[in-house]
Amino acid sequence: MNEDELKRYSRHIRLPEVGLAGQERLKNARVAVVGAGGLGCPVLQYLTAAGVGTLGIIDGDTVELSNLQRQILFSTAHMGRNKAEVAAEVLYQQNPHLEYAVHVCFLTPENAETILASYDFVVDGSDNFATRYLVNDACVLLDKPLIFGSIYKFEGQVSVFNYRGGPTYRCLYPEPSELEACSIVGVLGVLPGLTGCLMATEVIKLITQIGEPLSGTLLTFNVLNFSFFSFSFALNPENQRITALSAPVEIIPELSVEEWLARMNADESLFLLDVREPQEYELDHLGGHLIPLSELSDSYESLPQDHTILVHCQSGVRSRKAVQFLQEKGFTRAYSLRGGIQAVRDSANLTFQFP
Repeated sequence: MNEDELKRYSRHIRLPEVGLAGQERLKNARVAVVGAGGLGCPVLQYLTAAGVGTLGIIDGDTVELSNLQRQILFSTAHMGRNKAEVAAEVLYQQNPHLEYAVHVCFLTPENAETILASYDFVVDGSDNFATRYLVNDACVLLDKPLIFGSIYKFEGQVSVFNYRGGPTYRCLYPEPSELEACSIVGVLGVLPGLTGCLMATEVIKLITQIGEPLSGTLLTFNVLNFSFFSFSFALNPENQRITALSAPVEIIPELSVEEWLARMNADESLFLLDVREPQEYELDHLGGHLIPLSELSDSYESLPQDHTILVHCQSGVRSRKAVQFLQEKGFTRAYSLRGGIQAVRDSANLTFQFP
């Protein structure tokens, strides 16, 4: 380490449990963070400050106004830009000694093993069950420890999976939960920060080989009364016998831009629902009915169940969550516009005129 690094990490090095050897382990570690959102932001910030040598940032989403309440790496000036790219720029200003590997994509069964193979540890900061099961299965196949966190309203969960042959995510949750995504029901803005801080702590413990990791233990807490509970769970050996990655758990019906235009030109009865924020709608819209995703749980009953509903947002992430929610409420003809407004703008030979 150079003189700047020794001074920067001096408070770590002074800890007998960490010392110079532990700090060098941090510098040599490679950690992949799946999702640069509410959980990913604080995890990335603390691992950057701690001196983790290589951070892989995996996210295909863009910064949106509703993110800024809790995703503290981003500002208003970053709206519309890719989260992974922005995160790397901001983190470099925090600590230029690290390597930031940017993956502008979402994990899929086709790319997960390739992306995660070069990392020592994987952090799951995703916000949907399809990605959580995919990340778990990829880590089992690659034999990578997985640090997990999740949030719901005022509650957080943290655990460590697949560590030295220990339990996996599927040992704790064999089937997807029925809880709605936090983007639908809302989440207290500071909760991801608290949860992400605990997740980063587990990463540092694993790298420096100190303390007792949360392997086989689920830590849960509620910030309304600051109650903390720990639950033990056992390994099911069947969950370690994964031989291939399967398709995502959640199958969301989508329409491409071309399919949407064809239906619209054929005069098919189609209700266009925009689930972005009012400020985004004012800047750019397709003329649809506006209900922000954060308000959908209170307003969905006003939607016509006898129409085909095409839900769209800026890039297709929020619309998929909205369609999943509408499906659970009995809307069998709800679709997501694949790629959102950005895909409309990027489409070749586009005949649609924006309002």
